[in-house]
Amino acid sequence: MLMNLPHRSSPVCCSSRYGLALLSFYGFFVVYSLRVNLSVAMVDMLNSTHQSSTNHSTSVCPADTNPPQPKHNHTASVYNWDSETQGWILGSFFYGYILTQIPGGYLAGRFGPKWLMGFGILGTVVFTLLTPVAADLGAGYLIAVRALEGIGEGVTFPAMYTMWAAWAPPLERSRLLTISYIGAQLGTVISLPLSGEICFYLDWTYVFYIFGAVGLVWFILWAFLVFDSPNTHPRISEQERLYITDSLKNELSTSAGNIPWRAIVTSKPLWAIVVAHFSYNWTFYTLLTLLPTYMSDVLQFSIQKNGMLSALPYLGCAVLAVLSGQVADYLRETCLYPTVHVRKVFSLVGMIGPAVFLVAAGYTGCNYTLAVTFLTISSSLGGVSASGFNINHLDIAPSYAGILLGITNTFATIPGMVGPVIARALTSHNTIPEWQTVFYIAAAINLFGAIFYTIFGRGTVQPWAVHTSYSHGD
Repeated sequence: MLMNLPHRSSPVCCSSRYGLALLSFYGFFVVYSLRVNLSVAMVDMLNSTHQSSTNHSTSVCPADTNPPQPKHNHTASVYNWDSETQGWILGSFFYGYILTQIPGGYLAGRFGPKWLMGFGILGTVVFTLLTPVAADLGAGYLIAVRALEGIGEGVTFPAMYTMWAAWAPPLERSRLLTISYIGAQLGTVISLPLSGEICFYLDWTYVFYIFGAVGLVWFILWAFLVFDSPNTHPRISEQERLYITDSLKNELSTSAGNIPWRAIVTSKPLWAIVVAHFSYNWTFYTLLTLLPTYMSDVLQFSIQKNGMLSALPYLGCAVLAVLSGQVADYLRETCLYPTVHVRKVFSLVGMIGPAVFLVAAGYTGCNYTLAVTFLTISSSLGGVSASGFNINHLDIAPSYAGILLGITNTFATIPGMVGPVIARALTSHNTIPEWQTVFYIAAAINLFGAIFYTIFGRGTVQPWAVHTSYSHGD
């Protein structure tokens, strides 16, 4: 059997598959920077005088006066939105995002992932540039524009998954996918502090203009340099093309026509991923959308510091995601550990770890350093799950990975829709006990997901995912 021979590996340097990894890295960077920039801008979009009069306890913690906070630019409009409206605005993105998850996987298989991903992100870029206009028109318009951005972004993960199904040799899978998805983490890490600085030196409207421009540049590169499969790429070396297609020929059954929907929907290993993904995202999205609010309202950080400190957890997450990808592949290739054990151990560490430190963060009171440290450790450990349930779709059904991701991501988007709304409803007075409740809920959900995945997760290609390949030949 060819699979076990380290056959004709193709050099990494200047290869088309790593070129694709870098461009998809940049694509996810854009996707996430456009997703999270509102979280920081929101702090500056609110009328602060109105805010302090509506919050009964002005704040629990003393303002962080070290270093003294210089007056910053306030030339853009500010708005009088209550905490409930803020919750809806921050969650609205996910209302669009959930709509295109499953269609995204299907359309990518049907029409090819390149243009689906390209136009999806281009759409998001256009609506991002319209954000300041929408905010001026009113909260309703802003909610609509954010939901439309979500519709464009919803296709990105399923499209990229479909792309990798044709491009990633099985033993390089964790590595290539990790490079590509690390862009999402870095998009968060760079755009949070950068948004804080832009708000500080310019005003919040530029947050949307600058990141929008970065997205336009990505689209131009993507349109000219990326192709749907190694066979359609005009500049790929013959050696690399054969290396990729040979390594995948035992795995792929590309038939968009007859998708075994019934088998997919009743697959326990798939539901294990769904539950894990949902639970993990509850914590992830709650923090992603509300960390700047927590830093501003409870810990009283200035917008400039706020962006920097809100980014720390995601920096840790990105570093651990890359390291865990390397370790996971090493354990599977060199130590020959079964895939399923590797996925489960990484998922447990990446879900129980964050739950413990998130609860701990709620008990740090006004100890800024400890609060930021615990939140950072919590998110960082979450990065380990990138090599756990997060890429398990490709283990159990490589041919339908895009569709599977669409299904799990649909469920995993629900926390983004309801998490911020519930959290803002629970924290109307911004007291520490209120935020402890938010952290407890997230931790409990994480714990449940970890246990469920450990019981039902699997690591091998499922029988329903292979049978069609025989009727279609190679």
